[in-house]
Amino acid sequence: MAIRIKSRHGESVGQMLRRFKKLCEKEGLTKDVKRKQYFEKPSERKRRAERKTAARIVRTASPAARGGSKSR
Repeated sequence: MAIRIKSRHGESVGQMLRRFKKLCEKEGLTKDVKRKQYFEKPSERKRRAERKTAARIVRTASPAARGGSKSR
């Protein structure tokens, strides 16, 4: 996946760089680079995925199931 930026009329280098960074962030490129910066053992990758899944389940659980009922 190649990200290309063409300069717009009257656009400074700083603005172009900012637009490029936003595109990279939107594509998930920076997150991927940070994740692949160091080797991660397959068992650690699996453990991280399981923690992420568990956190998502807790977040999506209904407020009543978590005791978050506001009726008094």
